[in-house]
Amino acid sequence: MEWYSISINELIHQTGCIPEKGLSSSKVKKIQKKVQPNELAQEKPPGIFSRFISQFKDFMILTLLAAAAVSFAASYLQGHADFTDPVIILAIVLINAVIGVFQEKKAEHSLAALKSMQTPETQVIRDGKRQTVPSRELVPGDVVYLETGCFVPADGRLLTCHGLCTEESALTGENGSIYKHCDAIDDLQVSLGDRKNCVFSGTTVVSGRGTFYVTETGMDTQIGKIAGMLSAETSPETPLTKRLNKTGKLLGIAAFAICVVVFFLGVHKNQPIFSMFMTSVSLGVAAIPESLPALVTIMLSLGVERMAKKNAVIRHLPAVETLGSASVICSDKTGTLTENRMRVRGCFCLGDKKHLAKLAVLCNDHSGPMEQALISFAREQQIQEDIETELAPRIFEIPFDSSRKKMTTLHKYNKEFLSVTKGAPELLLESSTSYWEEGTLHPMTASARKQFQKEAESFAAQSLRVLGIAYRQAPALPQDASLETDLVFAGLLGFMDPPRKEAYAAVKSCQAAGIRPIMITGDHRISAYAIGKELGICNREDQVLTGAELDIMADSELSRRLGRYRVFARVTPTHKVRLVKLYQAQGNVVAMTGDGVNDAPALKAADIGCAMGRSGTDVAKNAADMILMDDNFSTIVSAIREGRGIFDNIKKAIHFLLSCNIGEIMTIFAAILFGLPVPLLPVQLLFINLVTDSFPALCLGAQPPDNDIMSRPPLQSKNSMFHFGSVFQMAVEGMFIGSLALFAYAAGNSTMCFAVLSLSQLVHSFNMLSSRSLMATGVGLNKKLLFSVILCAALQCSVITFPALQNVFHTTALTAGQWGMVAILSLLPIPLVELEKRISRKN
Repeated sequence: MEWYSISINELIHQTGCIPEKGLSSSKVKKIQKKVQPNELAQEKPPGIFSRFISQFKDFMILTLLAAAAVSFAASYLQGHADFTDPVIILAIVLINAVIGVFQEKKAEHSLAALKSMQTPETQVIRDGKRQTVPSRELVPGDVVYLETGCFVPADGRLLTCHGLCTEESALTGENGSIYKHCDAIDDLQVSLGDRKNCVFSGTTVVSGRGTFYVTETGMDTQIGKIAGMLSAETSPETPLTKRLNKTGKLLGIAAFAICVVVFFLGVHKNQPIFSMFMTSVSLGVAAIPESLPALVTIMLSLGVERMAKKNAVIRHLPAVETLGSASVICSDKTGTLTENRMRVRGCFCLGDKKHLAKLAVLCNDHSGPMEQALISFAREQQIQEDIETELAPRIFEIPFDSSRKKMTTLHKYNKEFLSVTKGAPELLLESSTSYWEEGTLHPMTASARKQFQKEAESFAAQSLRVLGIAYRQAPALPQDASLETDLVFAGLLGFMDPPRKEAYAAVKSCQAAGIRPIMITGDHRISAYAIGKELGICNREDQVLTGAELDIMADSELSRRLGRYRVFARVTPTHKVRLVKLYQAQGNVVAMTGDGVNDAPALKAADIGCAMGRSGTDVAKNAADMILMDDNFSTIVSAIREGRGIFDNIKKAIHFLLSCNIGEIMTIFAAILFGLPVPLLPVQLLFINLVTDSFPALCLGAQPPDNDIMSRPPLQSKNSMFHFGSVFQMAVEGMFIGSLALFAYAAGNSTMCFAVLSLSQLVHSFNMLSSRSLMATGVGLNKKLLFSVILCAALQCSVITFPALQNVFHTTALTAGQWGMVAILSLLPIPLVELEKRISRKN
């Protein structure tokens, strides 16, 4: 039933409610047996063990586990009992899983936060008496009392209302207090924010008092429906996860293919079958960059630390990169693009503003956003409220009422009486017989009244909430009825929740980076359009779509027309989730920012949810992947830049690792092809992959973003991490490195081959710093990479030089001449890649 559409008399007739008596205790017990408690259902979060097991679902991890199992079986069958390879691989996989559990763990506290928003105790009428009961024991049909400062414990229809005003922005997205009334609403298509004869669970009473009839409790309330959406909604797989899984599958298939080809090639050349099986397994292990999963996790963790210093706290590791891939940012208006604080943005009076500010201070209860805005306005005019209230103490008041649309206070002032009235301008103008101008009173003529009306309409056209202020001064104490007649009209004030100062530049930065900013708000169409236009999100009214218009559009039609809209107004949480999914269906990576309860389902459904840290509700924070601690929309631009930089660095690391692995495969494959003994042992391959490759790859993650990174379009989620040109580059670089190692093997021995393969890869890491020439960038920009190359080179030299390590890695000491040849060959990757970069730039 649409409770807002029926009158109180109809409600009493249909439900049998007796407001003065409420439900009987026996009736409550019967209802409690039929309905769930007035609380939100909460799912049990997965335990540590379940989270640990989930880390092994990645295809790359499964491939590594398979390689470890085969290597273990081969060593066992051979009778060597040398399990170094599988033990090292398993250790890497376990370390990666532990890092994933503790740094990638995403707490699912959304429902718990929603539950904590509900008040623990409530005052109700039962058995004809006013009594306090736990809010979880409320049932439909209860009559509940509301007073200033309390949480609303359930959804319901108002029965009585005395200046009742609620704050619902966290639920509806509409800024400002909502003044309530008890009258029926005829329109059957009323949005949540316009149901002003209803109250909703989890919202707050700002001022006034009243009673309401409970219509829904627990999971049936509006906040309960959001909780249901959160529990049903799953976070989408991130672009990075998709790309790494795809890369992992390709590597796994390639490794298997290499094993098969090498095995049959060796058998064809009359090599021992078991020996070739072991060699092919070693080569397959070499083809897979064992350290890649752990490297990616550590690089993301380093990104988390850097972003935390810039007020962006990441709660889900892949979100670091996902934000860099964002192509659409769906942003809530209130508290995200705007300050979530009413301010006076328009003032019209015929004289000094201070006179208007003094009156605004006197007729003020500090009870809502607009009244706080009036105090701020007075302070801007150098008016001190404590002095003004002392000079004119209040002796009487007529509180604001939504039916009267005005409020009046009476003060003793200079041995006279001063009444101040504020409210709807049209009502105050009707009651005014004069107006104030520069300290002089003038009769309120038709032309003067028309001028004030024109200014009020101008404010309204700018999406400002307009308030009129008038007063009356008399030597004798006036009667209550005459306080709001024969008024002197003082002026008009226009209010708005203004855009954040930095939001305009942030929106422009997003647009320059190829990211489409979209405003999705529960606020009215006019207000949403005004803010959107001021920020540069939209420039025409036909780019705004309302929730009511969304409801009558099928997904197919909306998807076809989605590109023309930039602002969505008067929307519900269901609308927000629908829009996020439609953008995702078009191949977009969607970021959703917000701060309210009503944003939580969409925050969770988006590829990356960004909640506000200061003004955001706990529900929004716990549903999000990232929290902006300074509530600054521009922080998201810095986070996008960082995310893009991290993705670039991950690409550089993978490019480096794969080109190096291709070099290792080339070395062994060519040796077998030409009938030579296998030049590298499994332990040497693992040393190269886990020591001399991994540390430089990790340090590539510290590379700062390129200067032009925010002028590039975002990478489409369906696109591969590497295009054909990149794969070709990796193949050429890898084959060149392999050729250098083979030359060292042919000209010298297996130790020289081992040294050249390792050291040339270390030198090759400098080529990954930038797509520009090293002559332009230098190698000292990334000091961590320089240090890691020096350290790894020292480790490589030590396993060749020290006798104890020679036995472990099966190496022999080299002469000075051999070391000279190793050094020359190891430096050659730099001139080759420099030539490759120059050709690429010309093309």
